[in-house]
Amino acid sequence: MRRSLRLLLDSEDDLEVIAEADDLGLVVRHVHGQRPHVLVLDLGMPGGSSIEAIMRLRNQVPQTNVVVLTMDDNPVFAEQALRAGARGFVLKDSADEDLPAAVRAAAKGMEYVSPRILTHLGGVRESLSVDKLSSRETEVLRLIAFGHTSVEIAHKLHLSPRTIETHRTRIHRKLGIATRSELVRYALSQGLLKI
Repeated sequence: MRRSLRLLLDSEDDLEVIAEADDLGLVVRHVHGQRPHVLVLDLGMPGGSSIEAIMRLRNQVPQTNVVVLTMDDNPVFAEQALRAGARGFVLKDSADEDLPAAVRAAAKGMEYVSPRILTHLGGVRESLSVDKLSSRETEVLRLIAFGHTSVEIAHKLHLSPRTIETHRTRIHRKLGIATRSELVRYALSQGLLKI
């Protein structure tokens, strides 16, 4: 997949790929060392949380704009990435059309979101407003609704089980929901359970 994306970007006259990485640690080292104009980051890359990496890089290397690439077309993930500081959100199945445009937009400091996600983003932004759930709480809610335990969620998000329990408590309080089954219903109503 990475080779195909490199060929795609290198075939554009005005774009040049200067480095590749297969885990988040190497991504961070490359960005600090090479200071690219744009970083194309797979949301599911191993080595930690891509969302946290985006936030860290936006603070540490603000001249590098991030375009997220993913197979997951859930607009909640797009909103989380954009809130974290990403400039673009592109679906892998439309990368041929969208990725070069997203990279060009990000290089100019502009936002680009795959059209299929963009149509649902407004509703998600409204439902995830500040008076409701943070992006991390939404991520935890989604995993709870899929049936994961606090320990499993902690492992997936590279957090402690105690931190996950704190998020659970906040989610229940903010939504005024007492039971797990009600959380699942809420997650369904918000479109968080699409795979």
